[in-house]
Amino acid sequence: MDPKEEQLATQIVKKLVKSGFIAYFAGGCVRDLIMKQSAEDYDIATTASPDQIIQLFDKTIPVGKQFGVIIVVAEGHQYEVATFRNEGPYRDGRHPEKVIFTTPEEDAKRRDFTVNGLFYDPVKREIIDFVHGREDIGSKLIRTIGNPEERFEEDRLRMLRAIRFAANLGFKIESQTWETIKRLKSKINSVSQERIRDELVKMFTRPNAGLGLELLSKSGLLAEILPEIEVMKGVQQPPEHHPEGDVFIHTKMLMDQLDHPSVVLAFGALLHDVGKPNTYSDEGGKIHFYNHPHVGAEIAEKLLTRLRFSNREIADILSCVENHMKFASVREMRVGKLKQFVARENFKTELELHKIDCLASHGKLELYQFLKEKTDEFKQEDLKPKPWINGHDLIALGIKPGPLMKEIIEEAYSLQLESKMNSKSDTLEWVKQQYIKSNKKGAL
Repeated sequence: MDPKEEQLATQIVKKLVKSGFIAYFAGGCVRDLIMKQSAEDYDIATTASPDQIIQLFDKTIPVGKQFGVIIVVAEGHQYEVATFRNEGPYRDGRHPEKVIFTTPEEDAKRRDFTVNGLFYDPVKREIIDFVHGREDIGSKLIRTIGNPEERFEEDRLRMLRAIRFAANLGFKIESQTWETIKRLKSKINSVSQERIRDELVKMFTRPNAGLGLELLSKSGLLAEILPEIEVMKGVQQPPEHHPEGDVFIHTKMLMDQLDHPSVVLAFGALLHDVGKPNTYSDEGGKIHFYNHPHVGAEIAEKLLTRLRFSNREIADILSCVENHMKFASVREMRVGKLKQFVARENFKTELELHKIDCLASHGKLELYQFLKEKTDEFKQEDLKPKPWINGHDLIALGIKPGPLMKEIIEEAYSLQLESKMNSKSDTLEWVKQQYIKSNKKGAL
């Protein structure tokens, strides 16, 4: 994060302190400070009430005023400023029935994990630790603050958050916290799909996504929220192509290769072989997964729709799933088809998926290098020129709409990309010769 972000957050704290309030940095930014990592954002906790925060700063947004949370806007940057509070009871597994403004110590004790329960005074440059968070950071341990069952009953998403923090930080989960997650795992189904999606996105687009997947499975949460992935376990693959093991192991190894990926690449990697369990066949000792990209795309669409991904994200992830096996035949593609293949908007993401798919199996990158060379070779060309002909042109020639018309348009475009058709008149003459005069496939 830009150092300016921390400077602005510090100025907010100083203004609160100057006005007679206690104010600290709170939560994840303090953990990141201790770990000498760049903070993603700076949250502030204070004894000032929401109304006092609003009066003190020129521009605020009362996004969660009923819970004591105000957004303070400083030079275009937004900072969450929350009044120290205590909460409860939680009857719906997420929202407290009441909020009581309280002391920093009581506020720390109602937070989720010890590593997130720390405060930092940027004026005095002091860490305030009421929950032994520094000790757990030093031990690389994710532990709930207080009784794990109470913390998870307050907000059941915290079970997923424990997995996410452990994976992304490379920490272990404390034994009592871990056993409680395993016991309460089915209660994750009371959490909204949108919140589950957001937590999975953070887990899989940050470091150690493969570890996150492994912990989800071992905890039992994966079977609850992504049963389509859990069933990959034990599905064997041809050893000559996949010496690494079953489909789940292969998928985990793909996730291990990710380095701050986009959402599309992360979930493309997670779902690229999701069709294999449903298409497994063993023919005389030879394993096949016929049509698994298409079957996988159907499964992935239902899964992504269930998790409320955007239509654009779903389309791009499905493109990864549908097309990942096509990379095996790129050397055999004619030039026009290859140009169309690499000109697609999602190609760069799919190419990266192909690379990590290879690295997580046989390790051969010849086709990846071939495509890198071809994309460099094609850089000077317009890979998406306007087609010389369209359906209206073919109707004018007397060709009926239907599969044949689609075939003609696609073949004409491939020839155009191969510079074998240099004008509209050339192309129309080719259509007349190939399809009309010969009445090929009943064109008229």
